[in-house]
Amino acid sequence: MSIFRLSAQLAAHEADVRDVSYPAPELILSASRDFTVRAWSRTATTPPAYDPRIVTKGSEFVNSLTCLPPSAAYPKGLVVSGGSDTLIDVRSITAEQSDNAERLLIGHAQNICALAAVPGSRYIVSGSWDGTARVWSVEKWETEVVLEGHEGAVWDVLPLSESLVVTGCADKSIRVFDLKKAVAGQVQARSTIYTPEVVRALCQVPKGHPSGADIASAGNDGVIRLWKLNGQQVGDLRGHESFIYSLASLPSGELVSSGEDRSVRIWRGSDCVQTITHPAISVWSVAVCGLNGDIVTGASDGVVRVFSRSEERVASPETLAHFEESVKSSSIPQQQVGGINKEKLPGPEFLQNKSGTKEGQVQMIKEDGSVTAHQWSSGQQQWINIGTVVDAVGSSGRKVEYQGQSYDYVFDVAIEEGQPSLKLPYNLSENPYARAQKFINDNELSQNFLDQVAQFIVQNTQGATIGQESGAAAPAPESHGAELANTPKALPHRDYLDITVAKYEPMVNKILKVNDALVAAGRKEISLNPSAQNAITTLRQALETNKPVTDEFTIGLVVMMCTQWDYSDRIAPLDLLRCIATSTATAKYKTGDQSSPVQLAISAAVDGVPEGSQPNENCVMMALRTIANLFKTAEGRKLLTQTSEASAVASFIERVIGTRGRVAIGPFNRNLLIALTTVAINYSVLASTRLGSVSTDNQIRLLSALALLLQKQTDSEVVYRALVASGTLITVIGKGAPEAKSLSSPIRSAKDRVSEARVQTIANECLALLR
Repeated sequence: MSIFRLSAQLAAHEADVRDVSYPAPELILSASRDFTVRAWSRTATTPPAYDPRIVTKGSEFVNSLTCLPPSAAYPKGLVVSGGSDTLIDVRSITAEQSDNAERLLIGHAQNICALAAVPGSRYIVSGSWDGTARVWSVEKWETEVVLEGHEGAVWDVLPLSESLVVTGCADKSIRVFDLKKAVAGQVQARSTIYTPEVVRALCQVPKGHPSGADIASAGNDGVIRLWKLNGQQVGDLRGHESFIYSLASLPSGELVSSGEDRSVRIWRGSDCVQTITHPAISVWSVAVCGLNGDIVTGASDGVVRVFSRSEERVASPETLAHFEESVKSSSIPQQQVGGINKEKLPGPEFLQNKSGTKEGQVQMIKEDGSVTAHQWSSGQQQWINIGTVVDAVGSSGRKVEYQGQSYDYVFDVAIEEGQPSLKLPYNLSENPYARAQKFINDNELSQNFLDQVAQFIVQNTQGATIGQESGAAAPAPESHGAELANTPKALPHRDYLDITVAKYEPMVNKILKVNDALVAAGRKEISLNPSAQNAITTLRQALETNKPVTDEFTIGLVVMMCTQWDYSDRIAPLDLLRCIATSTATAKYKTGDQSSPVQLAISAAVDGVPEGSQPNENCVMMALRTIANLFKTAEGRKLLTQTSEASAVASFIERVIGTRGRVAIGPFNRNLLIALTTVAINYSVLASTRLGSVSTDNQIRLLSALALLLQKQTDSEVVYRALVASGTLITVIGKGAPEAKSLSSPIRSAKDRVSEARVQTIANECLALLR
């Protein structure tokens, strides 16, 4: 199959092009931070030429758009756009800048970052930073259904049919909504797929794709993940080097992606078959024309670009040359490519004598005292110059002044779109996490940003060392064998783990909202009266300020909500229960029938499930988190050493995993499985630090459950925690025990499936214990 080549460059926008749509070969739509939406009408086909027209001009960024095809009511079709003004603007595709909108849709509270037309064109779907997605009726021009349950910005929406919508969220989740289940204009997800990263982009995978996937997702780690709608990950596509912002599918059955590494990539099966580097920092969006298979991109340099596989639609030689020169003259910050030793780089003759090994491979070349980057094109069988590497501040030893002090780096960090960037100063002598924490404290940001900011620092200072001169490479690490004599051993693990990070405000608001519905329905026997509501509010304040929870009355209220409220309303109360499980008072709590917090959490998760349904995965996850957090206190550990409690936990774990022919609960739910393996780690720590505290029978049951996980799971965090728990239990039960010996095969299987270094290390340590 031929490669994509530039077809047209459309320059009129005055700022980043954030979204593009390609509804027909003769029409392209683009949305920009210059406050406009533009329609590009094709005026010539060989070579292609387009005339721009401003359809919408507002006063704030336009970040998303979609298109509704012509209909009886709107014979020209409609362009639908949204952005930081929180309004959805609907107008005719043929509208002029001075025309009024057909409709302005009000409902979102923050930036609208995603829009899509539902198949059939009777509805549109929007996603917003306000944590909601909305389905809008085209007939009534009002919200039909609010898609609830998100705990972060809804970055993308993907309607698969009139009744099925998928959302991608900043809370690292993909949610599948059945709109037929909506009640009173609201609907909860029918299922949730938990991912390792923020989800920024979604697309439907074409039927017949080798993976058998239904949808694809992508986000901050540069990996495209392929999923079945049941949550099973069936593949991943690796090649991007930074955030992925957009995904789309081609009529050919291929996928196309774009991202922060300034590239568009074409994927056939599991292989990247073409990389198109842009002369920009970010390629924000890519869209496909379903009628001719051409693609259009929107980038940070304000240019809309069209690419085609058809020779008839290739740009003029002058336009092609201009594009190639623009890419070639791009500047690439040195921190993006790591440490470079110029003296060891090959010269230009390398490009003539050596071929690349894969599409998109980058090779640094030393020529005329500078370093240029060249990317291998499999389709063209040649190296393409994609820019010159320039020194990064800090790597050359230069200092930057900020607020009266000198730093190796001062980064501009965009935390919120549409808001000014924040300054992040950093010296190479500092701990990235310590600097990230200070940055969060200074700017009053959410603690959720800690890892992201720290990793930003790490990624953007790679290859730089204190006092390093320009062009000098960091010393190469000393070579060691696979096993280091002085490497600290991780097994047996000695520390109890907890899962306590929470968003208390939405949690308590959800509880009060359910309570209002109970009061309205006359169900006062299980609703919270004003004093009880005050007690819950006081509890939230205590948790937010890390004060101990000691009030037995309030603990009783949480237990009542978990066990007596309707099953569908228990997630928020269970979330609150796991937050207070770290307190001694909760560990000591008993109901009138002497039920313990362990028994109460399990009962809340699996009892009262509607007939014909499976237990809710989030309820089960919260119950497991509650059990994990009970290990935090001496009273909690005392409770969990009781044989009856440990047996109840082992039975619960077996039920979740699906032993004895039962259907597993959330077999691909990452957060649930992390909670489960955390419980296993804590029991293994208890067994290894207090010999005899966990019966041999319960240790064997845990090992059997862990063996099943190790045979099936691919998520690195889940596998790592399962290996830590297994290895620690091996040190207790002994390598000669049949149950320990039987772990050898599952451990090797997990090691073969997960290549991450820490998983390899802990797997080797487990296997060494069995020798």
